[in-house]
Amino acid sequence: MRTAVLVSSCVCLCTLAPALAGEFALPAAWQYSAPLLGPAPRDEERSVAQKDPSILFHAGRWHVFMTIKCPGATKMEYCSFDRWENAHQAPRSVLRVSDSDYYCAPQVFYFRPHRLWYLVYQVGVPGQNKMWVAYSTTRDLADPHSWTKARPILDGGAADPRQEGGLDYWIIADDRRAYLFFTSLNGKMWRLWTPLEQFPRGFGHCELALQGDIFEASHTYRLKGIDRYLTLIEANPGGRRYFKAYLADRLDGAWKPLADTVERPFASWHNVRPAPGVAPWTDNISHGELIRAGNDETMTVDPRNLRFVFQGALESEKAGIGYGQIPWRLGLLTPAG
Repeated sequence: MRTAVLVSSCVCLCTLAPALAGEFALPAAWQYSAPLLGPAPRDEERSVAQKDPSILFHAGRWHVFMTIKCPGATKMEYCSFDRWENAHQAPRSVLRVSDSDYYCAPQVFYFRPHRLWYLVYQVGVPGQNKMWVAYSTTRDLADPHSWTKARPILDGGAADPRQEGGLDYWIIADDRRAYLFFTSLNGKMWRLWTPLEQFPRGFGHCELALQGDIFEASHTYRLKGIDRYLTLIEANPGGRRYFKAYLADRLDGAWKPLADTVERPFASWHNVRPAPGVAPWTDNISHGELIRAGNDETMTVDPRNLRFVFQGALESEKAGIGYGQIPWRLGLLTPAG
């Protein structure tokens, strides 16, 4: 997502990352599927782009939440299907969680202490240059009409440690705290936390977690069986999107670069190619989410089975048009070879 932001009051804790015990190897190369989700054919709220996917597998079905770019509005959409090849034909529902014309960048997970599904996202505040970190809840993931109306986790007010800044919000929890990560479009990723029993309230602490040539869409995961954490974060050199990767041994620790250049990335045009039989349709790897090994607040992924749902488009399609008109589509990266 794109919004001008400033984060001025957070505490800077820029330290060198300690050496991490053990090893974790990313796939050396990826291959991408044909586009799996494009705009739904409809007359009202017609989208030009599908973006920012959040994916769950629950009760034998895939559930996808995503941003859509409509004329004069940015909203969220939901669909569910049994197999990825059936994704584009699945019925769509625009989520009615806010009366704003800007709410997007969803993250969905099951918060076990509350026995509720949580939808976390950003909401523009009409007439003000700030965004809520918002949430909605439901007990029925499969009912897109059951989500509660947007409520603020952080509201941009005087007590908000972001000082009206930040975007692409991400929640992950360990056994003591819930953490909120976000970026600020100036090469910085920030970290807030609250005691687990206070979630979704209490995010008063804020510090700089990572600084470098990074842009947006930071997503952090627990690596199953390794006791380490992986952050994927989008970079934007010259407007062409790709993903970097960082490791840490705990969520409040320092992040060590794992794959942080365009030549040696998590995923970029240097190590991504079409799957056999797929026509080239993207040379950008933008805002995406790893398919998780579970659905709860720990955001656990299986390092032996990494798959990444992302938004893609060709540089030639982006040329000469505004960001909101780029025809992003959703596809799937799987390890090549």
